[in-house]
Order: sequence, then structure tokens, then C-alpha cells
Amino acid sequence: MNRIALIVVGALIALMIASSTMFIVDQRQFAVVYTLGEIKEVITQPGLNFKLPPPFQNVVFLDKRIQTMDSPETRPIFTAEKKSLIIDWLVKWRIVDPRQFIRNNGTDIRNLESRLSPVVQAAFNEVITKRDVRGVLATERDQVMNDVRSRLTDEAKSFGIEIVDVRIKRVDFVADITDSVYRRMESERKQVANELRSQGAAEGEKIRADADRQREVIIAEAYRDAQKIKGEGDAKASAIYADAFGRDPKFAEFYRSLEAYRNTFRSKSDVMVLDPNSEFFRAMRGMPEPRK
Repeated sequence: MNRIALIVVGALIALMIASSTMFIVDQRQFAVVYTLGEIKEVITQPGLNFKLPPPFQNVVFLDKRIQTMDSPETRPIFTAEKKSLIIDWLVKWRIVDPRQFIRNNGTDIRNLESRLSPVVQAAFNEVITKRDVRGVLATERDQVMNDVRSRLTDEAKSFGIEIVDVRIKRVDFVADITDSVYRRMESERKQVANELRSQGAAEGEKIRADADRQREVIIAEAYRDAQKIKGEGDAKASAIYADAFGRDPKFAEFYRSLEAYRNTFRSKSDVMVLDPNSEFFRAMRGMPEPRK
């Protein structure tokens, strides 16, 4: 039994030693093999590999994928016309030389970012101070990013990395200037709104004046047509009356008497003092006209 136990223990120890000599390199990683604290080998191809058991050799893995570093803080940068801008940027990078990367930054990516960030900020300062605000905001924005990337290419070699891309995420004025710009924009918008209101009011008055003119013209034309029609009617009525009166003079005399009565007694409050035998009431009495 003791012999069997010794065999089992020995097998376990051999298995542990064997497992400590094997390691697998992922396709997304570099494997850096250390021998007594010194870099012996860098493995870039994925697969199963072997090494001496600790403490003779150990392995450190580095990520070979593209990394993203954002601007850690927003510092004002002055343009060519001494305007202060706040720029948020990002840098895409990846490890291309693991030995150089470890010598300068160790195995922690945060060490690289703390050292690379000031270099990127300095490159932006150098590029933007040669351009005006309009160029940074619109016309030369792509050129700014390309110039910063070109300036970082040589610096990146000393870190053991490659700069893949540089991007500007946001460009803005400092708070005081931003408030001033907003106030000026608000004032300009109010001025435009007031001008549009004035133009609208003037156009409204013009439309109302034209409508009033057209209304007066229409009323005048309608009155003219009405008077014309009324005149024609009166003329026809006079012609009919004349024809009727010409045929029967007594009827005409009787009709004129009725018209006189109607016009005389139009109001109930009218009072007249007349002799009942006067000629005025002759038609009411039905008396024949006296002969002269």
C-alpha cells in the first residue's frame, strides 16, 4: 500500500510539474517568456507551448488587440487667433513590439496610458496653435487629426506600440466664451424673429388695406349698378304711369290725390286744420269737379 501511495503521489507531482511547463497562447495575445527575470522569448503565434517550470521560467500575456485611450482631462488649447478651445480626443493603438513595451511600460497598460496621454496632448497643442477656430471646427478638422497621428508615429515606437487612429470627439469653447456665443446667438435669433414679425405685420396691413380697397370698390360698383337698375325701373314705372294716366285722366287725378293723402298723413301725430269742403278732400267726397 505504501508503494502504491508513493507511486500515486509521484504521478501527481509529475503531472503538476508537466502542467506547469505547458501554456497555451491565444490568438488575441502575445506570450512573453521570462527566464530568471529576463525576457527570453516572445511568442506571437497561437498554440500550445512549453517552458521550464517555475521559478526558472514564467509567462506574461499581453493583449495584441487594438486599444482605445480617451483624453483623461479637458485642458484649453489656444488657436492661432488666441481663442481658447476645449478638445476631447481618443487614440486607437496596439502593441507591436512586446519587448520594447515591457521595457518602457511594464506589463500594465495603464502605465502606458499615463505616459502617452501628455504626449498626445502636446501634439494637439502644437498642431492646433497653427490654425484658426474655423479650421479646427470645420475646414481642417481631418488634417488636424492626420497631423497629430503623424507626430505620434515616431513617439509610439519608443513605447513599443503603433498608433492606429486619432479622432477628435468634441470641440467646444471654454465656459465663458460658450455663454457669450450662446447669448450672441440668442440675440441674433431674436433680431431675426423681430424682423420677421415686422415684415409679417407690414404684409398683414398691406393685405387688409387691399381687402378694404376691394370691398369699397365692390360696394361702389354694387351701388352704381343698383342705382342704374333703380333708375331704369323708375323710368319704366314712369312710362307705365304716364301711359296709364294718359288713358284715364280721372284715374290719374284720383291716384295723385291718394298719394297726397298718404304723404300728408304719414305720421299719426300730424295735425291739419282744413275745411272739409275744400278741394283737398274732394276725392274722398267723391264729388265731381266744379265747373269753371
